[in-house]
Amino acid sequence: MTADAVAVVIVTHDSASEIGATLGEVLRQLRPDDELIVVDNGSVDETVSVVRSVAPVALVVEQGNEGFAGGAVAGAAVASSPLLLFLNPDARPAAGCLDELRRAAWERPDWGAWQSLVTMDGGTRINTAGNVVHFLGVSWAGRCERPVSEAPTSLEDVAFASGAALMVRRQAWQEIGGFDERWFMYCEDLDLGLRLRLAGWGVGIAPAARVEHAYEFDKGDRKWFLLERNRWWTILSNYPTRLLLLLAPALLAAELALLAVAAQGGWLGAKLRAQWAVVRTLPAMLERRRAVQAGSRIGAAEFARHLTADLDSPFLGPVARVGPLAAAQRAYWQAVQRLLK
Repeated sequence: MTADAVAVVIVTHDSASEIGATLGEVLRQLRPDDELIVVDNGSVDETVSVVRSVAPVALVVEQGNEGFAGGAVAGAAVASSPLLLFLNPDARPAAGCLDELRRAAWERPDWGAWQSLVTMDGGTRINTAGNVVHFLGVSWAGRCERPVSEAPTSLEDVAFASGAALMVRRQAWQEIGGFDERWFMYCEDLDLGLRLRLAGWGVGIAPAARVEHAYEFDKGDRKWFLLERNRWWTILSNYPTRLLLLLAPALLAAELALLAVAAQGGWLGAKLRAQWAVVRTLPAMLERRRAVQAGSRIGAAEFARHLTADLDSPFLGPVARVGPLAAAQRAYWQAVQRLLK
């Protein structure tokens, strides 16, 4: 097996309508020593039949619905390649995508993970050009909905890499323990990216590697619950102690504000369930925090450098980006960064 062999891991769940086209694109780019692994999370449609028909070379792992995180972990466990590519079943790699991702492995040996440039609407607009994380732990797809002409043109660092088309070095994956299955879905890529940074790895984007993704921002109680629970699990596990203490007033104020936002948006029940889940699992998360922080190789100031005070997402509304609230966030964050230095 060569040093740049790739194991493509695709996690499916009722994905029969989209997995065939994705597999067709992947098969055209695989080298003889690459691996193709499909982990099916309890599909009740014809997903597994489609996979076996379109890609008989694929190793198919069938299990119950363990979420994206659990499916990815199961796929990585049976892979042997030095590079792991996690790809959504509706994310179709453009010609040359895998080779560009391999090239990044050689050009940026300091990177533990990197993503493709993920596009939508036929490649005309950006889905994510590197994900962004606010100091409150809120994260989103960077430059989402902007013209693809505004995407990076060369390899560059990002706050964290999107799980839609995510390459991870096996060495880095094993060093930090990969995804945490408890996250189930949402924020597992954020958690992975922050833990990689703490362990001294870089995270970036290889924009010449393009993937077209059928992206739609959907909402619902289940999603809000997972987003809020996982956001807090990620903060509690990964934020260095000095940073966490300095952010405590802002985090508590944001919780009160989010309760009002959730009540207005109709997802207050999901928010309260998420808060209870965080309280109930606090001992386990504090134990996880001790393990994560024990392996940290960077200081709080360096960790904070990759966070932002700007809520520059098309899904958060203008009130978060302009006006007194935005100005107050920037001022607070500047003060925190000065204190960390």
